[in-house]
Amino acid sequence: MIEIAGTQYALNDPVILVGGGVVALILLLLFLSLRAANRSARMAEPLARQMAHLGQHVQQLGQGQEQLRGGLQHVSDTQANAQMQVIQTVEARLASVQQQMNDRLADNAMKSARALAEMQERMKETLHGSSKQTATSLTQLQERLAAIDKAQDNITKLSGDVLSLQDILSNKQRRGMFGEIQLNDIVSKALPADGYSLQATLSNGRRADCLIHLPNPPGPIVIDAKFPLEDFEALAAAQTKADVERCLRAFGAAVKVHIKAISEKYILDGETADGALMFVPSEAIYAELHARLPDVVREGFAARVWIVSPTTCMATLNTMRAILKDARMREQAGAIRKELGLLHKDVDRLGDRVSNLDRHFGQAAKDISEIKISAEKAGRRAQRLDNFDFEEIETKAENGVVPLARHEG
Repeated sequence: MIEIAGTQYALNDPVILVGGGVVALILLLLFLSLRAANRSARMAEPLARQMAHLGQHVQQLGQGQEQLRGGLQHVSDTQANAQMQVIQTVEARLASVQQQMNDRLADNAMKSARALAEMQERMKETLHGSSKQTATSLTQLQERLAAIDKAQDNITKLSGDVLSLQDILSNKQRRGMFGEIQLNDIVSKALPADGYSLQATLSNGRRADCLIHLPNPPGPIVIDAKFPLEDFEALAAAQTKADVERCLRAFGAAVKVHIKAISEKYILDGETADGALMFVPSEAIYAELHARLPDVVREGFAARVWIVSPTTCMATLNTMRAILKDARMREQAGAIRKELGLLHKDVDRLGDRVSNLDRHFGQAAKDISEIKISAEKAGRRAQRLDNFDFEEIETKAENGVVPLARHEG
């Protein structure tokens, strides 16, 4: 720090630097001037003039330096005032922002408190409703668990039945009995008891599973139950195309064997109809035959053996029931006509008896009318007798008869 004219300046102040430079330059010029004066006296005057001119410049430089100092002071004061204004503005804005933040925080706190209270109320209601729903759900769950336990028992029982059914289907003889039982159930539901016979023995000694007593034509028709399960299961389990074709041929061959056996055993001229039914107790096997082995079905048609499933068998039996009903109506036509004749005679006899009854009713009406007339006459006579006075009797009367005098009352 240096002090000039009562004013302190820093060494790094631009004014000091410029002034120092100028002073150094002046001193250098003075030194050069003195050196030049020693060299040449003739150059003194121009140097003096230059010194005077330089003095003027130094004076101007001092004035400029003073103006510069005043400008710097003004700039410093202006900067201080601006900084003070900025600080005051910032403090005011900070206070306003802080007040706004406090207001917002208070508002948010109130909103949060209300929201928290509403949330707590909703949570209470939700928990209350949830407790009810939980109780209801637990009750329903217990009921469903009870139903599941019952279903589990049924499944266990059903699994036992399935195992029993597997045991039945695994044995050919039992499987045949299963088909016969199913056939018996279907036939018993579709036909009257005297319309069929189970295990009927034909004249060739063969025993048919069921013989339907149809009239001629077509005559009694045989239904035989067949269950080609092994070949069908092998076909269902086949994986490759070659295995499928092989199993399909084996399945068709087994069905053809059954068709041939039925055709030879149960179609007898003059005893049975010219056809028979092969009952397959499985809709899946029946569908497989018609879908993938139509030639086997056609071969059955050619041999007059028609393949039926439980559904188609029921439809066929319903048609047979209509045939039986029509045949029985024809058989009873004579008896019906006889009964109609007797009914006609009874109606005629009833007419005669009604006529007789009508005559009797007419005679009875006539008798009743005459009885009414006699009753009226008797009533009138009784009234006249009631008006006679038996105390006043004349002592003298003609022919010795005492007349009855009328009472004058």
